[in-house]
Amino acid sequence: MKVVSTNISQSRKILWKGNKELTGIFKKPVANGIYLGETDVQRDAVMDRKYHGGVDKACYLFSADVYDEWKEKFPDADWSLGMFGENLTVEELDERDIFIGDQYRIGEAIIEVSEPREPCYKLGIRFGTQSVLKSFINQPHCGVYVRVLQAGKVVPGDEVKLIKRVQDDFSMARIYWLRYNATLKHIPEVARALKLDTLATSAKRGLGKRLTFLE
Repeated sequence: MKVVSTNISQSRKILWKGNKELTGIFKKPVANGIYLGETDVQRDAVMDRKYHGGVDKACYLFSADVYDEWKEKFPDADWSLGMFGENLTVEELDERDIFIGDQYRIGEAIIEVSEPREPCYKLGIRFGTQSVLKSFINQPHCGVYVRVLQAGKVVPGDEVKLIKRVQDDFSMARIYWLRYNATLKHIPEVARALKLDTLATSAKRGLGKRLTFLE
């Protein structure tokens, strides 16, 4: 895997259901790279700390390989790298081959895979239509949230090198699928996922919501 774009944003005002809000979803490429800190990317706008940023969501990665597919689905969107709110656009990133707890070295930084992205209305605002949310949920490329174990700078062209695999039971794509699609027969599998030490607390809450839905 290799970084093709490093992306940050300034805060931008949006209107949602009659209320003015600030968002950092409108990320754009920066050629000189970004610095991954313990709780966020330096100089990147993180407005809603309840759902974004923090130790378990310090940085967000998304696959460059699926951009063309999304452009075909939403040709009228204002396209640029960083479109999905990702800090790092990475080629050959496949959530089906990335596992919870995996550790990677990227440039000067070391990261640990923590949870999938659960899309919200702000992604719909970025795309200009809330219909993108259903499309995003019904496919495996959710992107990858990570913890930053070692802070450092990342620039376009840096390789993403696997340095530690803790277990290979739960890929990022599998956790994401279970969040929205688990049925009664998957309850034991969800229960095992909830015991993962390296799965972020917010992801466990999401899986818990799915279990509540099934009850």
